[in-house]
Amino acid sequence: MDQVKLFTDTSLACSKLITKRYSTSFTLGIRTLDPALHLPVYAVYGFVRWADEIVDTFHDHNRAELLADFERQTYDAIERGFSLNPVLHSFAQVVREYAIDREFIAAFLHSMALDLEDQHYHPGLYEEYIYGSAEVVGLMCLRIFCRGDAAAFERLREPARRLGAAFQKVNFLRDIRSDFEDRGRVYFPGVVYQHFNDVKKAEIEADIKADFEAGYAGIQQLPRAAKLGVYLAYVYYLKLFYKIRQLPAARILGERVRVPDNTKLLLLLGSWFRYRLARI
Repeated sequence: MDQVKLFTDTSLACSKLITKRYSTSFTLGIRTLDPALHLPVYAVYGFVRWADEIVDTFHDHNRAELLADFERQTYDAIERGFSLNPVLHSFAQVVREYAIDREFIAAFLHSMALDLEDQHYHPGLYEEYIYGSAEVVGLMCLRIFCRGDAAAFERLREPARRLGAAFQKVNFLRDIRSDFEDRGRVYFPGVVYQHFNDVKKAEIEADIKADFEAGYAGIQQLPRAAKLGVYLAYVYYLKLFYKIRQLPAARILGERVRVPDNTKLLLLLGSWFRYRLARI
């Protein structure tokens, strides 16, 4: 076997392993994509997960220096088409093959840097953070899904952003307690953690609902190879959103809402039947 290909294949396998270890839900979603899309999307997930780990895990180290070094290595890997870091090597291959925009990468790393310091999230900074932490990840995947079809990418760009925003805002609601207690963060503008109430929760949920609706319109237009996987992620997060919406604010502050594994399986089966019947 060609040794360079072996190195690349092994690097992609590392990104796949990272995805499986860190997110069973995301892994399930990827497995429902067309097989040709699996490894490129694993590579994107491995990259964003490793950056997130620098920010959220290594508190005994200078995380700003680690993130800056990770950023330097990322761009170096993209320019050279090679890295000894298997996560960055696999990501660089995908960036080059699918023409993933450097602006998306820069916006993502900027949002990761925002998490290094305490932030007061006014509306503008909140939107900036969500764009970089979630929307551009969806846009990276959309580049892969569209396989060079620039017109399709532009048509689906806004729905992809809205869907990524919906997912991230649901995460913020689900994790509002742990974000505050473990990291001192409250992402929602105008929300004081100690005074979070049902009125403010309802305002946030109305915003999320609008994002879900805009995102679903894009799912219906996705290439068939990507449609089932993205739809499954949509129905999973929508189910999580519905569970959160049914609970009062005090419950959200007291427990982390989850979707049980047996429910995830039912969501998968239901999504597959809708896909087979061309009802997505």
